Amino acid sequence: QVQLVESGGGWVQAGGSLRLSCTASGSIFSIKAMAWHRQAAGKQRELVAGLADGSSLNYADSVKGRFTISRDNAKNTVYLQMNNLEPEDTAVYYCNLLVHASGGLSNKWGQGTQVTVSS
Repeated sequence: QVQLVESGGGWVQAGGSLRLSCTASGSIFSIKAMAWHRQAAGKQRELVAGLADGSSLNYADSVKGRFTISRDNAKNTVYLQMNNLEPEDTAVYYCNLLVHASGGLSNKWGQGTQVTVSS
């Protein structure tokens, strides 16, 4: 059974930085695709950044130049480095991984981590 655990959220002042982590556990062969989404209060969930095998990086226009998605295959961990944070970035952030594991391909979501940016 593949499980994802997120960490790294918190409170930060505008202009600050945070790094979110999403670690997958279980009998994992590889991460085929990764993405970070966010959902602000009263709004729909939106894609922040994503990358699939054979595809190019994809960032929401609102975070381009400020956020960077990356991965450490050895640790089965995906990161979202967030710089120059703005109050509009306040949301619950979710990682979403397509994982090739012993049971086949599995699309998994993290539990979410709150990011709060104050002005």
